[in-house]
Amino acid sequence: MNEQRSFVNNSKGCLFLVPTPIGNLDDMTFRAVKILQDADLIAAEDTRNTKNLLNHFEITTDLISFHEHNTAQRIPELIEKMNSGINIAQVSDAGTPSISDPGKELVKAAIEADIAVVPLPGASASTTALIASGIEPQPFYFYGFLPRKGKERTEALEDLSQRIETSIIYESPYRVVKTVEDLKRFFGGDRRITLARELTKIHEAFLRGTIDQVIEYYQEHDPKGEYVLILSGKTVEEVEDMSDSEIINSIDLLIQSGEKPNKAIKEVASQNDLRKQIVYNLYHGIGKEE
Repeated sequence: MNEQRSFVNNSKGCLFLVPTPIGNLDDMTFRAVKILQDADLIAAEDTRNTKNLLNHFEITTDLISFHEHNTAQRIPELIEKMNSGINIAQVSDAGTPSISDPGKELVKAAIEADIAVVPLPGASASTTALIASGIEPQPFYFYGFLPRKGKERTEALEDLSQRIETSIIYESPYRVVKTVEDLKRFFGGDRRITLARELTKIHEAFLRGTIDQVIEYYQEHDPKGEYVLILSGKTVEEVEDMSDSEIINSIDLLIQSGEKPNKAIKEVASQNDLRKQIVYNLYHGIGKEE
C-alpha cells in the first residue's frame, strides 16, 4: 500500500506530469507554465518540439529526451536524479502524458521509488472531442489507438462493438478510412459516430452521423489531420435483442482471429451477460434452454 501526500516537503524531488496544448498555445495553463519554469529538468518526448513551446513562453529550463525508444535507458537516470532532490517535469508532444504517449513507465518507477507524482490538469484530445460529439458523454470507455492488424485488432473491435459505454478511439489520417470500414463490420452501419479532427486548431472540424454516412463522405473527401473517433455504445435493447445468429457470428469472428472456441464462447457470454452453458449449447446446436 502506498499513500502519497503530494505537497509535503522531503529530501526527494517530484515528478510533475504536465499537459501541453494539443494545438492552440493559449490552452497552456498558468500553473503548467510555472511548473515548467520552476522545474530543474524537463523530460520531453521530442526535445525539438518542446523547445518551440518553451521559447513561446520564455522558459529556459534544461531539457532531456524521454520517449518510447529510450525508456529503459532513461528511467534509472531520471529516478536517480529525483532521489537526489531534483524536480522533473514530464511532457509529451501534445496533450496529457501517459495517455497514448510515453510516461506510464516513469510514473510506475517513481511510485516504486517513493517519489511523489504530481499530475496537472490540462489539455486532452479525448475529452475535448467527447464533450462536443453530441454522443452521450458518460459513461465512456477510452481505448486510444487500435492495434494495426491481426488477432489483436479483431479482438479489440469485437470488444468495443459490444460495449454499452461511449467509446473513444484515436486514429491517423492515413488509416482512418480503413478503421471506419472495419467499424462497420463489427458495429454495423447505423451506429452513431463523431469524428473530430485538428482539435483547437484553425481547421478544427467535426463530422457527425452514422458509420455508413461517414464511409460515404470519405468516398468524396480526403481525411486530413489527427482524428478522435467517438462511438455511441450498444443500447440495452440491442443487447437484450441480440439474435442467436448474431451471437454465433460474434463467436465465429473471435475464432477466425485465432481465439480458441471455448474462450470465444466465454467472452461472448460475458459481453452479453449470458450464462456460458447457454451460449455453448447455442453455438454447438445442443438443445435449448428449458
